[in-house]
Amino acid sequence: MSSLSNPHTFRGGCHCGQVRVAFSTALDPVRIIPRACDCSFCQKHAAAYVSDPAGQLSVTTQSSDALRRYQQGSNTAEFLLCHRCGVLVAVVFEHDARVYGAVNARSLEKAAAFGSPLQASAQLLAPGEKVARWLQLWVPDVEFVTPGT
Repeated sequence: MSSLSNPHTFRGGCHCGQVRVAFSTALDPVRIIPRACDCSFCQKHAAAYVSDPAGQLSVTTQSSDALRRYQQGSNTAEFLLCHRCGVLVAVVFEHDARVYGAVNARSLEKAAAFGSPLQASAQLLAPGEKVARWLQLWVPDVEFVTPGT
């Protein structure tokens, strides 16, 4: 993984180790409140997302086919899952040639450092409202790394 420059770095990934994530932030982790999306997809994966618009997010895969991307709902964002074990590690969307993302806190080691999850109802927002919200909350310029490629 690349060097992450913020003082708090959380690493994690999927169950089988094919997909690894690193989230770096200058925010005090106890003040970061995971957002538990109430859509049926996120509920089935027990996802609760953390992000920081001044933070960094890196997704590293062991091979070019290790990552599965899935869109649902408004088809605006892509959920990133391990192709082998199915763990949902993050969600991303592209805007003006930049990739923004949020990491599933439950895929991170030491996720207990964050505050208690708060329910979020993104499905009640129109696609444009979702994008505006994500631009304010999510990590810009998500890094994707596949060693050896």
